[in-house]
Formats: sequence, structure tokens, C-alpha cells
Amino acid sequence: MIKIKNEEQIKIMSISGHILAESLFEVVKHVKPGATEIELDELAEKLILEKGGEPGFKKVPGYHNTICISTNDVVVHGVPTNYKLKEGDVVGIDCGVFYKGFHSDMSETVRVKPQTSNLKPQKDGVDKFLETGKRALEEGIKAAKPGNHVGDISKTIQDIVERQGYSVVRSLVGHGVGKELHEDPEIPGYLVEPVNKTPVLKVGMTIAIEVIYNMGKSDVVYGNNDGWTIKTEDGRLSGLFERTVAITKNGPVILTK
Repeated sequence: MIKIKNEEQIKIMSISGHILAESLFEVVKHVKPGATEIELDELAEKLILEKGGEPGFKKVPGYHNTICISTNDVVVHGVPTNYKLKEGDVVGIDCGVFYKGFHSDMSETVRVKPQTSNLKPQKDGVDKFLETGKRALEEGIKAAKPGNHVGDISKTIQDIVERQGYSVVRSLVGHGVGKELHEDPEIPGYLVEPVNKTPVLKVGMTIAIEVIYNMGKSDVVYGNNDGWTIKTEDGRLSGLFERTVAITKNGPVILTK
């Protein structure tokens, strides 16, 4: 059942989202050569607690970290390890905050840049891949207007990703978010059925819009024998971009900012 939030609940979620966005973007600044995944995880927890929130992912049964980290061919749910990041690695950080009974959820994917360089790096295929994911998220959010359908978001994301020759992961989707980290409705990054057959977006809905996509094929597998980490089957790069969004009478409002 899709849960509609009132103005007060959305205000609480916006505070949760602000704590999350500030913390996540601070962690992203520390994605540098030599940093370990577990150090980024510890930093995220420290920042969230200092700002008055709780690590939302630690409320998921069996998961014990603040972030999920997706390095290179990891798609989602990567458990942080002592792996030291290297220049050129592609790193996705997924994080959640729980505040006064409500969750927020977001992710960002970046490339590990050289620590010191006076030269402006030339863009390549990896940069194009990441720019495509960002654009798909931005346009997908714009489609989250009251009266539109979930399928409008899905089609927007799918069209942008596939037009560039990449693939949307089929087995992983966005979702509603609120008192639970994962609520109805599902928000796929691809069309499952005709747009008008998908749920209507209504004022008061709060959703986590996700772009989960691969440079190669869409197939994924479990990896690392930890029961969580999902990787691309072909070993190619994956990307992940996500924001928590409220549907309002004036259009979509990003709560994680």
C-alpha cells in the first residue's frame, strides 16, 4: 500500500534528507587514492551521528554498516572492506539516515581522481558513463509530477541510459521511502508495463528515485560471498545515482539536498 505523508512528516523527512546529503557529500570529498572503503564507512557514521541522525542502513536486519559501497563492478549493497581506493576507480556510495521515525536514502557515484595534478584531465568513456547516470536521475526527478505515473519516471531513465548504449539493471529498482526504508511503490528505471498501467504519482508520496545501470550488460550476480554484494556478471563498470523526492502540488521536491 502506498503511504501518503502530511506536511509535517515531509518536513521531518527533509531534515533527515539534509543530514544525509551533507554527510554523503562530505564523504565523497574523501574518495581519494589510498582511502579505504571502511574508513569512508566510519566517516559517514561519525558525520550522521554528529548531525543528530542515525545510520538508516544499520536498521536493516543483518546489515552492520552505515554505507553500501560499490567499487567498479559492484552494482549495489557492497559491504565496505579494507580495500584501498586507486586512481581511476569508480566508487558509488549509497547511504541512508533515520531521523524522528523517518528514513531518507540517496547515492552518488564518482571517479577517484589523482591527488595532485595541475592538468585538467581529458574526459573519456568512464566520464561519459557517469554523466549519463546523473542526467538520467535529473530528468527522472523532473518527471515526478503529480498526475504523472511511475512509468513516466521509468521511461525517462531508460531512454537516456539506453540511448548511450548502456543497460538498466532489471532486478533492482527504486522505491517508496518513509517510516520504512523500502515502501510501495516500486520505481523501476525501465518500463515494466505501459505507462498508464503504473501507479499514479500523488501529492504526499515520498519516493527514492534510483538510476542503477551498467556499462555492459544488465545481468548481475552475487559476489564476495558476503550475502549482500551484487556485481555485474560481465565484470564491467556499474553506476548508481539516487535521491529521495517528495511529490508536492508544485512538483517534485528533492529532500536529500
